[in-house]
Amino acid sequence: MNTSKPRPAPSEPLDLVIFGGVGDLSVRKLLPALYMAHLHNNLPPATRIHALGRQAWERTEFVAFVQEKVRGFIENKAFTDAAWASFLDRLNYVSVDATQAPDFHTLAAALQSGSDRVYYLATAPSLFVGICANLHGAGLIDERARVVLEKPLGHDLASARQINDDVGRYFQEQQIFRIDHYLGKETVQNLMVLRFGNTIFEPLWRSPYIKSVQITVAEAVGVGSRAGFYDGTGAMRDMVQNHLLQLLCIVAMEPPVSLDPDAVRDEKLKVLRSLRPMTMADVARDTVRGQYSAGASNGDAAVGYLQEANIPEGSATETFVALKAHINNWRWANVPIFLRTGKRMAARQSEIVIEFADLPFTIFQDSPHKSVNRLMIRLQPEEHIQLHMMAKEPGSGMKLRPVNLNLDLETAFSERRAEAYERLLIDVIKGRLTHFMRRDELEAAWSWVEPIINGWQQLNEKPKAYTAGSWGPAASSALMAREGSSWVEES
Repeated sequence: MNTSKPRPAPSEPLDLVIFGGVGDLSVRKLLPALYMAHLHNNLPPATRIHALGRQAWERTEFVAFVQEKVRGFIENKAFTDAAWASFLDRLNYVSVDATQAPDFHTLAAALQSGSDRVYYLATAPSLFVGICANLHGAGLIDERARVVLEKPLGHDLASARQINDDVGRYFQEQQIFRIDHYLGKETVQNLMVLRFGNTIFEPLWRSPYIKSVQITVAEAVGVGSRAGFYDGTGAMRDMVQNHLLQLLCIVAMEPPVSLDPDAVRDEKLKVLRSLRPMTMADVARDTVRGQYSAGASNGDAAVGYLQEANIPEGSATETFVALKAHINNWRWANVPIFLRTGKRMAARQSEIVIEFADLPFTIFQDSPHKSVNRLMIRLQPEEHIQLHMMAKEPGSGMKLRPVNLNLDLETAFSERRAEAYERLLIDVIKGRLTHFMRRDELEAAWSWVEPIINGWQQLNEKPKAYTAGSWGPAASSALMAREGSSWVEES
């Protein structure tokens, strides 16, 4: 049953309510994204942005906080005094303890009469259910309301189901926006067009023409101020279960019949359900857990994970994961899928690499023994798409040299490219669900990830150490080498 058809843009007025409105996510991402949407006239005219927090602030104190903390996350070229002043006029602050039902009547008094409402839950998942119940108790949920849920959605399959059940008591599925900001990245959305808007790649987008797929999301930073949260979560839950599996879905999905939200998400769900479950032997052989030790990052000394503030002594939480997965269907039969993510790695770099099969035979004596035909889709720090292929080197003879065909998205189009959170917030306001996870997607991802986490617990092995500023443990390279391949930056 299709319950996710996009709706027309909301009627005025609109109240956008941010629970955790003075937290790190709001300061670094949400409020800057909303400023950019405001700057480019992508917010309905009568939009009010309500930041909620437990601080007993007046509005003037909150505006001063925004001036001090948020301004630095907006690019100078996008800042104008007039736009900033009119954006600040949209802001309101409401002192609310999310666990106290009476406070929600204070919130109700702050909202505009008859407004559409978007509730962004930038809080710990443990507060989701109470917030929804209190919104309901204060009469603040109707059929036009939407709720945005930040990850992590659960700690395991059971807790994810419980969150979905509990939130589902108050919001219908078509009102729930489970956000994954990677799905808002321009290059990720361009991957859909690359695959399904062109005839060039589709005949080759399958076994045996693709040798392997690599998906890397590498961070140069450590755990920083998130240590308390991160140590109870780890890289598998924080990154693989959501970001990396969502990227894999877009790479591996079959063509949807349309861009209808459920048509797209149906195909993504098929990928998740086709992932080959890992046995204990698979977990031991095909997964690598790592934890960074002292080293250097961006030219500066970096402490190890165990020396970070608020990390328990002897913690066995992984800050790095690499694994080999398989998709059990005709398109991807026998194609290894390599996923990798980690903190304190050599560079901040997220990319998808499609490595095409080696030539069965070459007539060129100077040709490399292995093909260098790759499609590289870079998500960050810059966004571009490169096709690597062989060409003749100028001069006599037939000496070959790798060359790249580049699509630099920053220079190919004159239009401004919105950041991920801005794009997804606009989608929420317009009721577009295509780039948000459906409940069954989330639970299918947990169903595949959970046996791996349980397998690690049974193996009871410490994560392998890797030096901060490196590309992870040596075992990660060995995982690739067994397939006759290597991570691209190690080539």
